Amino acid sequence: MGDLHLLFFASFLAHTAAGHAALEDELKQRIRAERPRLVQRIQEAIADDSNLAENSEYQAAKTEQEINEARIAELEDKLARAEVIDLSKLSGDTIKFGATVTLIDEDTGEKKVWQIVGEPEADVKKGKISVTSPIARALIGKTKGATVEVEAPGGAKVYKIRQVGWPEDRQPKEPRTVVNASLK
Repeated sequence: MGDLHLLFFASFLAHTAAGHAALEDELKQRIRAERPRLVQRIQEAIADDSNLAENSEYQAAKTEQEINEARIAELEDKLARAEVIDLSKLSGDTIKFGATVTLIDEDTGEKKVWQIVGEPEADVKKGKISVTSPIARALIGKTKGATVEVEAPGGAKVYKIRQVGWPEDRQPKEPRTVVNASLK
């Protein structure tokens, strides 16, 4: 089940809504602000010294422009292949993309909490791990109470799954209308 789940997510780029918005914001910033700034910098460098082979400011600006354009292409590709997963619709006891998992290190007793997210939004410092990471791959398809062994760069670690949770629906709830019916 775990490998099938990963194969499914490998065919596109799974994102949470927040991760998708962050990529869109970066793309807009690179196109609307960075691109024009770099064009201006290149034009100024040419105006200062038309010998482009010897113009270090021009060479540096061109290199920065190439890096920016490569990142724009990468972002456009990721967004084109993106599949935004609505975490508010996920539930259950089986670990999959979007789950927040509480683990206990069997050796140290240390508690760790990880949310499994798309690669672009993974940030270990914020408790978000990529669905393609060794620990996420070991967790996918498992349930609360299971023990998993993770082959990590620092060696094998064994964790007990204490809890599997899901982000709460962040949308405002519809107010409930109570009709006071009187009996005749």
